[in-house]
Amino acid sequence: MIAPHGGTLINRYVSRDEKAHWIEKARTLPRITLDDKNVSDLEMIAGGAMSPLTGFMTREDYRSVVREMRLADGLVWSIPITLAVGKETAGRLNGASQVALVDPTDHLLAVMEVTDVYSYDKEEEARRVFRTTDASHPGVAYVYQQGEYLIGGPIFMVDRPRHTDFVEYRLEPAETRRAFEERGWETVVAFQTRNPIHRAHEYLQKCALEIVDGLLIHPLVGRTKADDIPAEVRMKSYRVLLEKYYPRDRVMLSVFPAAMRYAGPREAVFHALVRKNYGCTHIIIGRDHAGVGNYYGTYDAQHIFKAFKPEELEITPLFFEHAFYCKECGNMASAKTCPHDSEAHVFLSGTKVRAMLARGELPPKEFTRPEVARILMEGVKGNNE
Repeated sequence: MIAPHGGTLINRYVSRDEKAHWIEKARTLPRITLDDKNVSDLEMIAGGAMSPLTGFMTREDYRSVVREMRLADGLVWSIPITLAVGKETAGRLNGASQVALVDPTDHLLAVMEVTDVYSYDKEEEARRVFRTTDASHPGVAYVYQQGEYLIGGPIFMVDRPRHTDFVEYRLEPAETRRAFEERGWETVVAFQTRNPIHRAHEYLQKCALEIVDGLLIHPLVGRTKADDIPAEVRMKSYRVLLEKYYPRDRVMLSVFPAAMRYAGPREAVFHALVRKNYGCTHIIIGRDHAGVGNYYGTYDAQHIFKAFKPEELEITPLFFEHAFYCKECGNMASAKTCPHDSEAHVFLSGTKVRAMLARGELPPKEFTRPEVARILMEGVKGNNE
């Protein structure tokens, strides 16, 4: 099986025997309340999804990642994983060696060793990571509104976040790796998504399945934009699709707890490295992966992989052009395989599909499976009521 990024699968959960000690210790420590993005990052660090990270980044790693897309030791890493605090909180931490990290309900999640408290340039992070300083970009907006200081250091995870949704699908890297091994899958392709799976996505997945043993459909269920399809609606659509149109012994569904950054090319690399930690050997990278608006070129998320040697990443990206249904061909195709003009192609944007669903119109079956369309229509109707 493919090795985790950096060679070791990190596990920052404290043992059962140690848990009482850490809970008691946390009572005496300053507390930092995490937002949903911080909680997602913390959970992924603790379970090894962000191996080799053992905590939130210190200034050396942060600056190296922002400027070079590498950790300070040279290992490829494309997205800064940080914990921001305001000036007042940073002042309270002066001299503190540890802090308690709690969720918005004040539930203790972890204790963190404070090894670094540092200021940073928000505009530089926006420009380099998101390729824009426009505050209309959701990822940039998040950076601009967060605290002026970053704190770094290893974490000791005391308790898991209290998830009530998709519990049976919340598999950590050690669990997906075990599941792949039990199935006898030596090669596994990951499919990252924050959207429903339409016919074009299905086509890419099944093309990939021709060359690997298994497919991990790994929908992101952390923070997304307000106008993205809700995770619970998407999960319904994934389940019905897998039940009716996929070989059950070659596909696995698990959720990805990360928050979206909408960092386009850089996030594509991040998604690849993290899926390597989950045990995937390949990842599908399509058009505008992790993009938003018009901030990135259509295939920038594929071009960025040229910046790295294959052995630095180890996971293999599978690049696909945009797929569509061609009326002349009578099947799904892409520009690489279809000779016909665009008039013969069935392509609908997400905006147009949402508008159709809001009007009670089912998108054509060439664009999405009818069962999926009905689930999406019910979801859109429920949100509008």
